[in-house]
Amino acid sequence: MTSQTTHAEEYARAQLFFDSKAYSDAALILAPLVAEEPGSTAARLLLARAYYHSAQLSRAEAELRAVLERDPVESYAHLMLGRTLERQGRTAEAAPHLRLASAMTDFEPF
Repeated sequence: MTSQTTHAEEYARAQLFFDSKAYSDAALILAPLVAEEPGSTAARLLLARAYYHSAQLSRAEAELRAVLERDPVESYAHLMLGRTLERQGRTAEAAPHLRLASAMTDFEPF
């Protein structure tokens, strides 16, 4: 990120890459943003989604666990963590997160 761009501009740029299904490129933009603003739940969740969709599952898991450490009632993070763990074949670990997400909201699977 240059001194000429703001975090909001970089986030918007990353969102465009994500929406274009350029998930790895979105992650490359988001990782430095999250490093600079570790408390940004929105940036961290988008980074986790970018990692998930680009099959960087251990990185997605780490970001989702960081979100849940700061905000244990973030239902979408529980859903995503459950799906990420399932995708890694860790269904027993995924189950509590999926149950929590289901109990908190009426999310549809993605």
